[in-house]
Amino acid sequence: MMQPDRYVFHIDANSAFLSWSAAYRTNILGEQPDLRTIPSIVGGDQEKRHGIVLAKSIPAKNYRIKTGEAIVTALQKCPSLTVVPPDYGLYVKSSRALIDKLKHYSDQVIQYSIDEAWVVFDGFEGLYGKGQMVNFAHDLKNEIKEELGFTVNIGISNNFLLSKMAGDFSKPDKVHTLFPNEIKEKLWPLPVTDLFFVGRATAKKLFSLGIKTIGELANADEQVIKAHLKLPGQIIQGYARGEDLQPYMFTHEANKGYGNSLTAPQDIVTTEYAKHLLLSLCETVGARLRADRVKIRVLSVHITTFEFVHTSKQEQLLTPTDVTEELYRNACRVFDQLWDKKTPIRQIGVHTGKIQTDAGRQYNLFDRDRFDRLAVLNRTVDDIRNRFGEDSVMRASFLNADVSHMSGGLDKERRSGVTIGIDIDGENTRII
Repeated sequence: MMQPDRYVFHIDANSAFLSWSAAYRTNILGEQPDLRTIPSIVGGDQEKRHGIVLAKSIPAKNYRIKTGEAIVTALQKCPSLTVVPPDYGLYVKSSRALIDKLKHYSDQVIQYSIDEAWVVFDGFEGLYGKGQMVNFAHDLKNEIKEELGFTVNIGISNNFLLSKMAGDFSKPDKVHTLFPNEIKEKLWPLPVTDLFFVGRATAKKLFSLGIKTIGELANADEQVIKAHLKLPGQIIQGYARGEDLQPYMFTHEANKGYGNSLTAPQDIVTTEYAKHLLLSLCETVGARLRADRVKIRVLSVHITTFEFVHTSKQEQLLTPTDVTEELYRNACRVFDQLWDKKTPIRQIGVHTGKIQTDAGRQYNLFDRDRFDRLAVLNRTVDDIRNRFGEDSVMRASFLNADVSHMSGGLDKERRSGVTIGIDIDGENTRII
């Protein structure tokens, strides 16, 4: 009997920030013209981010405007360019609407970023052929467009890597397949820079070896790749051959725990920077725990080094908690045991387990007053953020830092306006 097969869809919102802003402005506010039909961009805070392009329309792309370039440069290329500010609250709502839509069709939805996710369909061999799954993908794409007001690309394959590569083929509003028997025809002719996880530095090394296409990388001598690029080279050569992504690339299932992770904008080489990031991650994890009225008993920290070596360590807590400060204290302790303080880190994450509802607390002689004060303070901060926005309250240590105070998922920019800072120093809690 043939073993049940699986199909993996990769769904990616086309130019998400601009599409979501355009859909809201056109469909809800009634503004014209639609931002997607004219040269337009979503631009960041000009003071904090030096006015960079966060997202662009297809007409703007025709002027060779690129994501990440300065707005002033983009305006030089297209003086009539329309610039709109980002609306992160809207983007989070749009992302949630997309994920909710996908969950109507599968219980295996793995969100990879704010604007993309994988959907896994297991055991469909014999029930639906490839042609029927492609037809279903077109129907799903059209349904998202009609009901949510924005377009997506859908890539289809049997594994995560190939479906993502397929989804990155021509855009927007397209469905593409990339099954193993299509790799040679569809994947190998592409430039090696199109391969997942191949950045500028890696591409430069590959070019020096005379490797310019994905096919050339796939068929290159393995020992040569290993000698020049070490483990990262072995990983991307596997990708070029259609091997799947590593499990740690994916978000943990929601019913097994709460967690968050981020890829740092620069290599993490100091304990101070690492722990600042851990604090920002614990902020988001703690807020989610309290929102769902649950506590956790196990906390783990995972890191991925610059050579893509993944390690993790976990610790069982003395008592269940949802307090951010306790999550952070334990995360720091686990991190100190995990990292050798020498190897640069690319990715860092905090995950939790042993979820408990209506969990009591086992007090020790010294922590009762401190815990009670922190628990009340955490809930108060949550209420303020829910009413006035996530950035209305932040810890003082984040006021002049380059680290987002609630990291993971959407990497938010700093808002302008008045911000309250909270400084928790041992026995004293101050609002400044």
